[in-house]
Amino acid sequence: MLWIDKEGCGRSMNLFASDLDRTLIYSKRALSEMETPWNESMVSVEVKNGEDVSFMTKESFNKLKEIATKHLFIPVTTRTYEQYKRIFIFEKEMPVTYCVTSNGANIHYKGEPIKAWKEIIRTRLKRECMEKEGLLEKLQNYALPGELKVADNLFFYYVLKTKIDENVKKELTKVARENGWNISLQGRKLYFMPIPICKGEAIKYIKEREGIEQTIGAGDSVLDFPFLNICQFAYIPSHGELTLEEIKNPTHNLTIQKGAFAGEEIVSNVHRQFLL
Repeated sequence: MLWIDKEGCGRSMNLFASDLDRTLIYSKRALSEMETPWNESMVSVEVKNGEDVSFMTKESFNKLKEIATKHLFIPVTTRTYEQYKRIFIFEKEMPVTYCVTSNGANIHYKGEPIKAWKEIIRTRLKRECMEKEGLLEKLQNYALPGELKVADNLFFYYVLKTKIDENVKKELTKVARENGWNISLQGRKLYFMPIPICKGEAIKYIKEREGIEQTIGAGDSVLDFPFLNICQFAYIPSHGELTLEEIKNPTHNLTIQKGAFAGEEIVSNVHRQFLL
C-alpha cells in the first residue's frame, strides 16, 4: 500500500520515526564516551562553524537514505529547529517531509511549522504545568554544577561540568513531576521538560494527520519513551539512558552494538523490516 502525503505524492505506508543524537548520529565526544571513536567508516552529517561535529557510519547513512526515499522517515529531536537545520543531510541528501523538534513542541511540514500544533501546545502549557521561571526558582537550592541554557523559551537544560549524585537526580525528578515537568539526563545534558511537550504526542498527531498506523521507532532517552510506546516496533541503543530505567515494553529491542554502530544496527534492521 502507498502513503499519499498532503501534496498527493505516493510512498510506502511504512513510517520510521527516530531520535537523532546518540541514536542515529554521534558527536566525537559521544563516540569516545562509548569507546567507538571516529574512524574512516563514518561520514559527517552536521557542520557547526565550519567544523564537522556529528557523524554516522557510511552503511547507516546509505540505508537511511534509501529508507527516506521509499518510506516516510521522521527525525524526532530535542534540538531546536535551528539546531536541527545544522544536520545538512536532511536538506541536501535525503527527502524529509516532517520533522519534530524541541522535543515535540514544533512540527515542521516541508519546512513550514504547523500552526495548529503550536496552538495545541500553547494551550496545554498554560493549563498543565508550572512556568519555567517558577521551576527554576525551586531548583536554586540544588546548585546544579553546570551552565543553564534555555531552548525556544519553552524548556531548559544544564550542561553539567560534573556528574550529579543519583539521590539528587531522584529528588529533582520528584520536584519536576510535582510541577508538571519531566527530567532526562543525556550525556552531560540534564533536561527539564514540560510534560505537554512530548515527542509521543507529536508523532501521534502526524500519524492521525496522514492516516498511518504502522510505525517503527528508535530512541535512547527517557524523553523518547512516549513515542516509542506508540510504535509497533522500537529500538533502543544499548548505551542509552532508557537501559538504566526500570521500564519494560515487549515491543522494545536493545541493540547489540553501542555508539555509531548501534545506529547502524538500528537502520539496518529497519531497512530489512521494510523489505519484508
